[in-house]
Amino acid sequence: MSQDASTLLLAHHLKALKLPTFLRDYTSVAATCSQERSSYPQYLLHLAERELIDRERRATERRIREAAFPVLKTIETFDFTAQLSINEPLVRELLRGEYMAKRENVLLVGNPGTGKTHLATALGFAACTQGKRVRFLTTTGLVTQLLEARDSRTLQRLHKQLERLDLLLLDELGYVPFSKAGAELLFEVVSRAYERTSLLVTTNLPFAQWTEVLGSERLTGALLDRLTHRVHILEANGQSYRLQDAKGRLKRK
Repeated sequence: MSQDASTLLLAHHLKALKLPTFLRDYTSVAATCSQERSSYPQYLLHLAERELIDRERRATERRIREAAFPVLKTIETFDFTAQLSINEPLVRELLRGEYMAKRENVLLVGNPGTGKTHLATALGFAACTQGKRVRFLTTTGLVTQLLEARDSRTLQRLHKQLERLDLLLLDELGYVPFSKAGAELLFEVVSRAYERTSLLVTTNLPFAQWTEVLGSERLTGALLDRLTHRVHILEANGQSYRLQDAKGRLKRK
């Protein structure tokens, strides 16, 4: 078999085996290994290591895309000095992701504009890099999806999609009250997730006021019972970042 034919056939086999990094790098790695007088197993080891690194990177990028973060934010850009009420050691602990293995929840409670969504996104991003399946939704957005799925008879399909997650992020609970049907569907999600999937919820309301959003004291009590059974609570009671920024711009004028 000619050299050209062998090269074409090798490219075909590597594509069929879904080894794009092998295909891209085998020539350059061969040249390096030849100069270093590496053995054939060492040559294959170098290629296999590159393939694994690239595969893990692509998988992480796919998980981040599927998480659907509205804006990608990491912990490195969060200013803890501007929000001293936030328990930074607890945040650092949660970034390790052990709470997901224990099926524990996280509640971020506090004033608007204090970085709750930023922290939630940073925790979700960290989970993606740890191989976890994550989804970011506003709580209102999830309730809307649930109502639409119920009406189109695809509710069970949506529940199965949510149950495959390791972490479900529900942002901004408390800004919009739900209908009775919407509150009941949200409770079903929380109930199904109980001790199966970790939930991370951000809210501007103290627990005593959740009835204003969910409508029923009985349903609110049952939801909180499941949500807070195994939970880490982060409180953000500082001044709004946006308000501080606006005041700073006015001073500079």
